[in-house]
Amino acid sequence: MGHYRSNVRDLEFNLFEVFDTGIGRGPFAQTDADTARRLLRETAALASGAVADCFADADRNPPVFDPQSHNVTVTPSLARMYRQLWADDWHRLMLPAELGGLGVPPSVQWAAVELLVSANPALHMYFSAAPNCAAIIDRTGTEEQRRWARFMVERGWSATMVITEPDAGSEVGAARTRAIRQPDGSWHIDGVKRFITGGDQNITENILHLVLARPEGPGIASRPGTKGLSLFLVPKFLFDPESGAPGPRNGVYATNLESKMGIRGSATCELSFGQHGVPAQGWLLGDVHEGIAQMFQVISWARMTVGIKAIGTLSTGHLNAVEYAKQRVQGSDLRRIFEKGAPSVPIVDHPEVRRSLLLQKAYAEGLRSLYLYAATLLDQVEVNEGDVRLARSLNELLLPLVKGVGAERAAEQLQHALQIFGGSGFLQDYPLEQYVRDQRIDSLYEGTTAIQSMDLLFRKIVRDNGQTLTALIGDIRAFTNGGAGNGRLKEGRGFLGDAADDVEAMLAKLAERLFAVQSDPDQMLAVGEHTVRFMMSIGDLIIGWLLLRQADVAIVALDAGASGPDADFYRGKVAVATYFATTVLPELSVRRRLVENSGGTLMAMSAAEL
Repeated sequence: MGHYRSNVRDLEFNLFEVFDTGIGRGPFAQTDADTARRLLRETAALASGAVADCFADADRNPPVFDPQSHNVTVTPSLARMYRQLWADDWHRLMLPAELGGLGVPPSVQWAAVELLVSANPALHMYFSAAPNCAAIIDRTGTEEQRRWARFMVERGWSATMVITEPDAGSEVGAARTRAIRQPDGSWHIDGVKRFITGGDQNITENILHLVLARPEGPGIASRPGTKGLSLFLVPKFLFDPESGAPGPRNGVYATNLESKMGIRGSATCELSFGQHGVPAQGWLLGDVHEGIAQMFQVISWARMTVGIKAIGTLSTGHLNAVEYAKQRVQGSDLRRIFEKGAPSVPIVDHPEVRRSLLLQKAYAEGLRSLYLYAATLLDQVEVNEGDVRLARSLNELLLPLVKGVGAERAAEQLQHALQIFGGSGFLQDYPLEQYVRDQRIDSLYEGTTAIQSMDLLFRKIVRDNGQTLTALIGDIRAFTNGGAGNGRLKEGRGFLGDAADDVEAMLAKLAERLFAVQSDPDQMLAVGEHTVRFMMSIGDLIIGWLLLRQADVAIVALDAGASGPDADFYRGKVAVATYFATTVLPELSVRRRLVENSGGTLMAMSAAEL
């Protein structure tokens, strides 16, 4: 058996027992529950088998860069698997129906993504970009560019999102790459970009780069910051406009390949545009100065993918740790620790190991429920039922939580999973060491954790005066005040209500400081000190709520006579929800006091004192 351990049972539990999805309704009428279940099980089998098989090989044999030709070559096993996935039409999973997609609701699509990206993140990064970029080009491009989107699908091109520059980093508005308008309607791109995932490879016949640059030319007003950026389509090879067949090399070249801690099978490149005597021809997507809004469509997809990758990696890490803990015999039962000759027991019977595994389970399953909750809101938008505006706002609110909280908690809990293996976990005999390395990037790219927390507070909460968060907390309070669990969840619901109080108090304090900024600018520094703490607290609140909702469903199933493995599954849901509510949610009261009582020491000290 390969490294990957899926949790299809939990995916199905969320989709078919906990949430109201778009399965079988509206534009997804042809995808009934049986079809969705079959798709998930087939995806799990593929992920655990062929997709997972080249996971370690791609890591041990990373891409090779030739500085003479500027070409990157990836390990053959990964290239073969990519082509097989495309030949078998797996790319159609994430395509809209108008581009030949399967007509699967977002909730099921993202559940399938968890299976594939967790089994082999490097492969999925190469594979998934083109369908999503093709969909964006089809929505926003000219009639001719919409034909290019079909070339991407029919000919199996890959795509990249090209944003970061060496001197700009996460400050996208500081980008200096230029686009100079040409008489024939094309543009010449001039500049250098870095950290480009899949920036070059030998898998596909062409790569279509989506490049942010500053347009220049007659009649184009120069604008500073992100408002002055436009999005350009820049192919690796120029192509026949009628057939898409590749022609001469365009002036975009890989000029470096990063040596990385993890996801080493994925080629992370520096790309130079128009720097080697050949113009880098590009074509404007949509209108001038719409680039950041267009790119954010790609970024939103990428952030969701990154969060799910982190959550899925935690899940397989936890399941590998559970399996190991049941088999590894070491140490006596703690109650017989002073008894000479007491027999050794499986380490799963040691309290600290059991505590660690249960916390891993709580975050793996709670975070999975978080991203699926966000995805079902997209279902609601697509099906056009209920309050669509609120559903869209809630989804946007949850996105930095999926990415930011998902990445941070996965990193934290994977370290605990590694502890279960002891020294063996440090070896490549087990997948945990690669999981830990591969997952560390999740809190960095597509916006660091701090950037996610500022996006959450300033763009998703302050911008709408907290209305969306207030609506969400209202749903949580309705649950705490109800009768969920027939009395068996009363204690947990009490802790959940206290946690909601704590989050509202943190928000009130941050809002108070924001209102005071006009007269005291230093108040903004006090806000900035707590944005990550606030985001992590909202994440824990929602996770606690979703776990208790799951426990309520599980209690109903147990009372209805669930037996065998199903009974074990449902009892696990009740246990993990209760544990999280009674041991993690009380921590929010401490965080509340930290937010309310910070004394300004942090920014009062000089940099020399750090």
